[in-house]
Amino acid sequence: MATLGLIGSGYIGSAIARLAVAGGLDVVLSNSRGPQTLAGLVEELGPRARAATALEAAEAGEWVVVTIPVLAFGDVPRQPLVGKVVLDTCNYYPQRDGQIPELDEGKVTSSEILQRQLDGAHVVKVFNNIGFRHLAALARPSGAPDRTALPIAGDDAGARTRATELIDLLGYDVVDVGSLADSWRFEPGRPSYGLPYAENPGPDFMTQPAAPLSAADLKTLLAAAER
Repeated sequence: MATLGLIGSGYIGSAIARLAVAGGLDVVLSNSRGPQTLAGLVEELGPRARAATALEAAEAGEWVVVTIPVLAFGDVPRQPLVGKVVLDTCNYYPQRDGQIPELDEGKVTSSEILQRQLDGAHVVKVFNNIGFRHLAALARPSGAPDRTALPIAGDDAGARTRATELIDLLGYDVVDVGSLADSWRFEPGRPSYGLPYAENPGPDFMTQPAAPLSAADLKTLLAAAER
C-alpha cells in the first residue's frame, strides 16, 4: 500500500492525514516536538498511521507533505526527498516568519525557496489556500457533481501529474496553474485564498460552513489575481 509522509502534523497536516487514511493510504506523521506528542492522533487514525521523526517520514513517503512555517524550511531533510514529489502547503506570514526581502519584493515565491532548499526533489504547491475545516469537509468521490477544486503549481510536469493522482484520491479536483513562479496566484490575499471555500465569506470565513468551489469558478478567481 502507498504511503504518505508528513513533515508537520498541525491542523492542515492532520486533515490531510485523515483524508489519506480514508483513501486507503498509510501515513507516517512527524512534527518538531517528537513522535511521542502524536500518540493521540495516531490512535485516532488507526493501524494505517504511525508517528516518526521528520527524517523517517521523508524516507517512508512516496509523496511527502511539508506543512510547516516558512522560517523552518531549513529543517526539512533534503537527501531522503531527492526524486520524490513534495507537497508544499506552506504560506509566508511575515508576522510569524519574519521579513524575507525576496518574498516581500515579489522576486520569488515561498515554494521556489523550498525548491531551492530541496534540490533534487519535485516541489508541488497545494493545500495552502484552503482552511483545515473546509479541507476536511469538502472531500468528495471522483465525479461527484459538487466536487471542489484546488490549485496546484510545480516546475516538473510529471510531479504535477503524480500530485494530481494523490489529490484525486483525497477527494479533490485540480486546476494546474503552472510553475512554482506562478504559485503567487493562490497565496494569501489573492481571490482564491480561503474565502471561496466558505459559505459566508467574511472576516470569520475560517469558521464558516464549507462551500464547494468548482474548477471553472476557481479558474476565474486565479485569472483575477494581481501581484
